[in-house]
Amino acid sequence: MAATENIGSIDSMSDGVQFFEGAEKLLEIWFTTANSNHKTADLRKIPRSKLESLMKIVRCEIMSFVKNDQIDAYVLSESSMFISKRRFILKTCGTTTPLLCLEPLLLMAEQYAGFTEVEDIFYSRKNFKRPDLQVMPHQHFDQEVALLDSLFPDGAGYCLGAVNRDCWYFYTLNPMPQTRLPARSPSEEADQTLEILMTDLDPEIMSIFTKEECLNATEATKRAGIDKIVANMVIDDFLFEPCGYSMNGVTKNGCYMTIHITPEPDFSYVSFETNIPSSSYKEIINKVLDTFNPGKFTITVFANQQSPTKDTSRELLLLNQIGKWQRRDVQMCNFKNYDLIYAFFCRFPS
Repeated sequence: MAATENIGSIDSMSDGVQFFEGAEKLLEIWFTTANSNHKTADLRKIPRSKLESLMKIVRCEIMSFVKNDQIDAYVLSESSMFISKRRFILKTCGTTTPLLCLEPLLLMAEQYAGFTEVEDIFYSRKNFKRPDLQVMPHQHFDQEVALLDSLFPDGAGYCLGAVNRDCWYFYTLNPMPQTRLPARSPSEEADQTLEILMTDLDPEIMSIFTKEECLNATEATKRAGIDKIVANMVIDDFLFEPCGYSMNGVTKNGCYMTIHITPEPDFSYVSFETNIPSSSYKEIINKVLDTFNPGKFTITVFANQQSPTKDTSRELLLLNQIGKWQRRDVQMCNFKNYDLIYAFFCRFPS
């Protein structure tokens, strides 16, 4: 993303370059309802004006928008927002404050969309380069967990990876057995998410995502080959001034892809995320790595029991290396409705 978009995240470095925290905070909520109105409940009924007021709380704004019958996709000044019938996804970088919008969002979901309960919540982020620049409650994971716990008594926070190096924080509902909520029935929708978080990016590739190299987002998308990572996506992209890039892609059946790029060499960062179902993510992972050539990257795969990815996501457990990258960490977790695979890779020394 562009270092000029979020003033609160800026800090001058020794060489005069303005720092920007590319690592996003990712919030995903699945809503449900216990009453007879579940068939008509729909998060997309929340008025645009209410979403804009919600983004003011988060410290960002809506820049662009595409939709189809299944999903609404918003490019934000700090990353993206996706809204479908009962799923809300908010992904924001810089010094945004997404957790502060939770209480008003829950009220809006009931008042305008007809949802009375939260079925599942996922909050995650990579460790920040400059946590001291963040705004409460995002300066430390303990702060974030405390806020989430105040709203969700069955929540639990986790840290995957090496706590003194690259790691990934995660919070979800994981109730004790005596309070365990019924899992979704097999008749309900399959769900899966692949996320790749990359750092130490190739400077030549990163230069594409500057106004010096490309006139607009469409040119940057095609030069980088982003339009070839996943086929049949309707792409909504944005190139920031003087640098930084965001894109959302959606398919007719409601799948999405999103990419966000902070290109500055001293703190380069790229995130890729998609919920496309697949019997194997190897091809997509390889395309993403070939496109951006990171020095280090984290992969997470979520899959519920209805997902075609639920077994093959475990392939990450068997991959000691991917091309020129060696696996350093791998972990697996089982939650209420989902399995999670986490893996961290570094490029082999040259």
